Amino acid sequence: MEGETSWVSHGLNNVHRGFEFDAFFEVADEGNKEAASVSLDLILPDDLLERILSYLPIASIFRAGSVCRRWHEIVSSRRFIWNLSHVLTQKPWYFMFTSSDEPVGYAFDPILRKWYGIELPYIETSNWFIASSCGLVCFMDNDSRSQLYVCNPIMKECKKLLEPSGLKFSDYSALAISVNRVSHNYSVSIVKSKQVPGNFFQWDLSVHIYDSETMMWATPLTEVLTGWRGGDESIICDGILYFLIYSTGGGASESRHGLITYNLCSRSSHGLLMRSFIPAPCSLTCGRLMNIKEKLIMVGGIGKQDRSDIIKGIGIWALEGKGWHEIARMPHKFFQGFGEFDDVFASSGTDDLIYIQSYGAPALLVFDVNQKQWRWAQKCPVTKRFPLQLFTGFCFEPRLEIVP
Repeated sequence: MEGETSWVSHGLNNVHRGFEFDAFFEVADEGNKEAASVSLDLILPDDLLERILSYLPIASIFRAGSVCRRWHEIVSSRRFIWNLSHVLTQKPWYFMFTSSDEPVGYAFDPILRKWYGIELPYIETSNWFIASSCGLVCFMDNDSRSQLYVCNPIMKECKKLLEPSGLKFSDYSALAISVNRVSHNYSVSIVKSKQVPGNFFQWDLSVHIYDSETMMWATPLTEVLTGWRGGDESIICDGILYFLIYSTGGGASESRHGLITYNLCSRSSHGLLMRSFIPAPCSLTCGRLMNIKEKLIMVGGIGKQDRSDIIKGIGIWALEGKGWHEIARMPHKFFQGFGEFDDVFASSGTDDLIYIQSYGAPALLVFDVNQKQWRWAQKCPVTKRFPLQLFTGFCFEPRLEIVP
């Protein structure tokens, strides 16, 4: 199908070492056969060829590994993979789940504008909690919340983490991961929220942090919130953990959502979390948090003034100090382009791209933060087979050099 490419066939471990690109010579000028018989590959030293190949998109690097033995050895070398960390950041891909029962789907490459079939390791269903950072993706099951993995979906490297101690079962959990681009160490955070028995307005909230360097969990914060509960949205930006909290009633409609900040560096357990409370920029139907170049960005569904639970548009805001600055608002023609749009939707982003999709269709909208441009992604190679079929997804940065 157009736009669909099998990712597995381009794996570095499955290259055809004896294959040669004879077609390369067919495009040469017939009148200069002597010049055409000299390949640039023969005159380029390894270090220069390595540098050229390192600037290719990830998918093209995998294909380059199947050109010949020399190229395969270069792109498979430890030095090449390590040097990729000094090259410009790859554009984030978006993986779209096309089945709600199984974790199957396709990944969209915004550079080549193609979809690839990728198998995600260990994840069992599409409703698992998912977070990503700098090439690594963290999965946590939605039932017992005891299955926790960190993996590189491109390299198929995966590590299982022990579950944190303390509160075993929670009503709500928010997962986040942050990778240090220099050391490649990473932190995983889980914000758990559980209703106090017999009291709907009070909720036990705890923050659990995993450090890959020590391979240990810590629970630096436990607190009881009144009138607010945690949810399933959190992100780490520049050492600060941000997570959304939701009103449990008794407040104005403008305060249905709020943001809490927690400094992971100090990990102080003193003081009230609500002191860091930042109200939502407007009445929201839902909010999605993301790290765009170490800056907190929120994509939110804007509720109607008289019916705050009905979506009328989508806005994008950046947190500046204790306030929000609106970056963009989705043009109405794109909002209508989704068809029927629910009050909640999927959205994630990193680097300078933000992806937005409706749960009810495979259409994918991309917003470029730097250029302030909206555009539809290439059509996903799947069609909706039945009315209640749902779609969701997440974005991640494709990298070869970072493994858990």
